[in-house]
Amino acid sequence: MHAEQTLAARAVARVIEGASLTDALAEVDDGSELRGRTLVQELAYGTLRHWGTLDALTRRLSRTPIPDALLRSLTAVALYQILHTRAPAFAVVDRAVEAAAQLVRPAAKGLENALLRRFLRERETLLAAVNDDEVARHSYPKWWIERVRRDFPDDWEAMLDAGNARPPLSLRVNLRMTSAPALIARFAEAGIGATQVGDCGVIVARPRPVTELPGYADGAFAVQDLGAQLAAPLLGVADGMRVLDACAAPGGKTTHLLECADIDLTSLDADAARLRRLRENLLRLRHERRTVHVVEGDAKDPDRWWDGRPFDRILLDVPCTASGIVRRHPDIKWRRRAADVRAFAAEQSRLLAAAWPLLATGGRMLYATCSVFRAENDERVDEFCARHPDALRETLKFPEGVAHRGGQILPSASGARHNQDGFFYALLRKNP
Repeated sequence: MHAEQTLAARAVARVIEGASLTDALAEVDDGSELRGRTLVQELAYGTLRHWGTLDALTRRLSRTPIPDALLRSLTAVALYQILHTRAPAFAVVDRAVEAAAQLVRPAAKGLENALLRRFLRERETLLAAVNDDEVARHSYPKWWIERVRRDFPDDWEAMLDAGNARPPLSLRVNLRMTSAPALIARFAEAGIGATQVGDCGVIVARPRPVTELPGYADGAFAVQDLGAQLAAPLLGVADGMRVLDACAAPGGKTTHLLECADIDLTSLDADAARLRRLRENLLRLRHERRTVHVVEGDAKDPDRWWDGRPFDRILLDVPCTASGIVRRHPDIKWRRRAADVRAFAAEQSRLLAAAWPLLATGGRMLYATCSVFRAENDERVDEFCARHPDALRETLKFPEGVAHRGGQILPSASGARHNQDGFFYALLRKNP
């Protein structure tokens, strides 16, 4: 276990320094077997979900500041195991002491042993003490807590709690190839439990590597959160329409649009690497023969790629803070800064202004984010509509079971039937 603790601690420390969790895990990958890599990932993700609490405990356990960032992150990893896993506490402590010698220096063993054994002795007192601090209690930066509380005074605590929950493995059935009941039956034959949600949503009972699921290789499904699966139906595409998916990579919504109707689709993104993933998804889901034009280009600069023909529908899934998907990407909480919200909001306004002239009169544009911050959502749409009298915001109708406040999809607590991330949608119609 100490090898996995060591690698997870390295990854967590890199995130606190500013790296993404994806990059941090790639850096520490030692080529070990899948079970070991899975445990490293579990420890790193879990520690970052609860970093506010774990770091506060670590600081309180030591009477003087811990100067070594790796020892600080190792202690947090061990505390996560004690508090949130079934690993025997004394085994966790023993392995963490061994890891401290390897990760930091031999003399660190004594300090690590003292810190963790103190926690075992004084657990309830220490937890009560750190609970007085909001950052420790909710495990989010203070500015984040204040923003969500201001934006959603009736829902903020539930939203923060939902962001700290483990996300489900959510799939979108490729209805061009199969159906949700048929895919669930196929899973059942392999001893895999799953539940249907809506027409094409499936939640797998026990998350596992998706490549192990029957039907992955032949394109029977895509991995997509239930909240993200709302986008394509909300846009309301129909056969023969000319459609733009701006900021399209890695292609989850592009492939869903192609499964909804026979459309002439342009999938645009400025990131060449992410477009390669989009093309791979098109191939795996057997959409390569449909009318889809994959274009590398900047949505803010249509003169470089647009042919001048208006689109009947535009999906504008803009870059954002990703504050609504922190349960899947817990590093976001600790890498974002308050100033990032303003920067993203400015970018979102520029994208809205650039995309609107591309929409045909009578057409509809769906503005989408995976954020829960009003500054990126309602405020951007309200500002845009105030400046464009030909833009009418339409009332959205969500499926039964989708918790929302207007266009804001609320992140779900564990066990919710429509277990969704925190997406936002606004549908704008272009009037004459």
